[in-house]
Amino acid sequence: MGINAESLQTLEGLVRHYSPSGEEAAVVSWLVEHMRALGFTTAFRDQAGNAVGVIGTGAKNAVLLGHIDTVRGELPIRVDDERIYGRGTVDAKGSLACFVSAAAAVTPAPDWRLTVIGAVDEERGSSGARYAADAYQADFVIVGEPNRWDRIGLGYKGTLPMKLSLRRPASHTASAVVTAAEEWVQNWNNFHQFAAEYNADKPKLFDQLLVSLRSLQAGEDQEGQFAIGEIGCRLPPEGTPGEWFDRLRELAPLAELEMTAVPIPAWRCEKNTAPVRAFLKAIRAHEGTPAFVYKTGTADLNIVAPAWRCPALVYGPGDSALDHTDGEYLEIAEYLKAIEVLKDALNQLISAGS
Repeated sequence: MGINAESLQTLEGLVRHYSPSGEEAAVVSWLVEHMRALGFTTAFRDQAGNAVGVIGTGAKNAVLLGHIDTVRGELPIRVDDERIYGRGTVDAKGSLACFVSAAAAVTPAPDWRLTVIGAVDEERGSSGARYAADAYQADFVIVGEPNRWDRIGLGYKGTLPMKLSLRRPASHTASAVVTAAEEWVQNWNNFHQFAAEYNADKPKLFDQLLVSLRSLQAGEDQEGQFAIGEIGCRLPPEGTPGEWFDRLRELAPLAELEMTAVPIPAWRCEKNTAPVRAFLKAIRAHEGTPAFVYKTGTADLNIVAPAWRCPALVYGPGDSALDHTDGEYLEIAEYLKAIEVLKDALNQLISAGS
C-alpha cells in the first residue's frame, strides 16, 4: 500500500468512528492497533484514555498532540475524489491523521523519539491533555488544529466561563423598584462597556477581551425575583484568568459572580524557534506562502504549552470555519500536502538524516 493510500486509510478510519467527547474508547482502540500496524515502536492507551504511539527510543521527545474526540452530532460520511465529508474531518481528526501519517514516514535520530497523542475530551474539559501535561515531557510540541496547510498557529485565547446571579424581593409591577432582571442587565452592560474600553486601542482580536452572553433566565419564584445568566469570556494574553475574574467581579458588587468551569489562560507561542523555522522552510518548499495565525478559540495548546515550557506551534489542514458545522469536510489534496509539510519539518528537526 502506498503512502497516500495509507494516509487516506488513517483519515477515513478515524472519521468512521463517531467519537463525541466521553465516547472515544472505540476509536482509541482502533488507532492504537492502526499505529502498531504502521510500524510504531510502541502504541498504547494511557490512563486518561488517550491513544499514544511512539517511534524511536531516544531521550529527547518530539510530541505531536492531536485530539480524537469531536463535538456531538453525527454526520453522513462520504468520500469522493476531492473531499471527505463527516464529523471530525476538520476538527480535528484531519490533523491527527496527518500526524500519524507523517510520523510513520519519519525515522528519528538515535537521540530522539517521536510521540503521537490522540487526546480525549478536548471539546469538553481537556482531561486528556491535562493528563498528558503531567504524565509526559516534550522538547517541542506540535498541536493539531485546522489552520490550512500553509499557515502556522502561534496563539489561542483563554477562556473564563462564569455565571452571574441576582436575587431580589418580589415587587409590584407598578412600583418603581429596579427589578432583578433590570439590575442584571445593568451589570451586563458594565461588563460590555469595560471590555469595549479595554479593547479600544487593540485592533487585533487576539489581544482583546471578548465577552458574550450565552444564556439568560429571569422571573419570579417562591423566594422572589431572580436573574441568572451564563457569560463566556475569551481572554487575551495579558493577565491571568483570576485577575480578569476579580476585575469583572468589581463591576457587579451586589450580584453573585462565580466561575462555572476551570478557566484556561491564553497562550502565545514564541516565533523564533527551530520548529517554526522548520515549518516556514517546509511550506515554502511546497510552493506555499506561509502565514502566522492567532486564533480567538482555545485549544489543548493552552494546557500543555504552559506545563512543558518548550517550543510549540499549532498545525493542521482544513478550514476552521467548518468546525462544529453540519457541512464539515476536508480537501484530500490539502490533507496530503499537509502530511508532506509536516514530514519535511520533522525530518529537519529530528531525522537520522538531518
